[in-house]
Amino acid sequence: MAESVRPAGTAKPPLAATLRRIERTAGSLASSAVARMDETLPWFRALPADQRSWVMLVAQAGVRSLVEWLRSGGAVAATTQEISDEVFAAAPRALARSITLTQAVQLIKVTIDVAESEVGNLAAPGEEEALLQAILRYSREIAFSAARVYARAAESRGAWDARLQAMLVDALLRGDSSDVLASRAAALGWADAPPVAVVVGRSPGGEITSVLHAVYRAARRARLEVIGGVHGDRLVVVMGGVTDPAAGAAALAASFGEGPIVVGPAVPSLDQATESARAALAGFRAAGAWPGVPNPVAADDLLPERALAGDMAARRTLRHDVYGALSRAGGGLLETLDAFFAAGGVLESAARELYVHPNTVRYRLKRVAEVTRLSPLDGRDAFALRLAMTIGRLDPAS
Repeated sequence: MAESVRPAGTAKPPLAATLRRIERTAGSLASSAVARMDETLPWFRALPADQRSWVMLVAQAGVRSLVEWLRSGGAVAATTQEISDEVFAAAPRALARSITLTQAVQLIKVTIDVAESEVGNLAAPGEEEALLQAILRYSREIAFSAARVYARAAESRGAWDARLQAMLVDALLRGDSSDVLASRAAALGWADAPPVAVVVGRSPGGEITSVLHAVYRAARRARLEVIGGVHGDRLVVVMGGVTDPAAGAAALAASFGEGPIVVGPAVPSLDQATESARAALAGFRAAGAWPGVPNPVAADDLLPERALAGDMAARRTLRHDVYGALSRAGGGLLETLDAFFAAGGVLESAARELYVHPNTVRYRLKRVAEVTRLSPLDGRDAFALRLAMTIGRLDPAS
């Protein structure tokens, strides 16, 4: 039997008698640990049978690893890491995705508690204290090994998620089928909570996984569901369950680089988000033409700049929703706008030109704002109205 007290500077001999005892009881020790987990951890009882069997494999591997660690004396760091890592190699990588790091620490604690409670039965006479100290040191190594396993899993998952999100963003911008979008979004755990809106801004630069991590951190604080991807020098973020897209974009603004942040219109679901993404991208390209553009800004607020930049969707919106709405409303609204703009925005001069009372002009301008949600008295809205009228008259048949 090995002595429990050794002269300083000598190598620690293996606990031969204790090792033989642990080897004989390895199976029952692992079973006792799993039984204690079942008693004390409610979440463990709720695990599927296959995952519980994986935990049993880990517990058994842990006991075998403890024996090897004790036999080596636990003196060589490289050997220690290699042995402790083998414990988690006994289970599929899927276990790291099914059980959180906190839960893994709870499992380790229960196993160590069981081993400590059995020290009196496991240790040979006179080796109880040495075995207890060895178990405590070994538990530290196992905890570090668990952290390494989860760190590697997180890095691998983060890199895969970044690639998958980039593919989803590309599919959105290309206008791929809803089936393609749905399958890729499902792989990312997207719940498709309505409404959905797309935000586009400049990427802050750096590692893509770090950029997306910042987006997710901000999204969690704002209680938003998001999928993000870096597309060239642009950061594209799909927001789900956002009733106020502008507020949602403002909550994520710190994750973007310098420059305008453009929010596409809200749509009912992800398979319609291509429309929102295209509007946001078109607005991002055209935002530089608006000095002092708000940040973030809605893509629909950039309709004039988008139309001048060649965005056909913006031209159609201005022609149909603004010029077409004024034409359908009748009541002299178009004629009143022509006179108002020709008079430089002077209401009385427009009234004289139209041979009507100034109050009639006021009423008609108010009707314009009601019909188009653009006020002729606001300089920015007046710009959009004039451009819409120009586009409408250039292509009235459409």
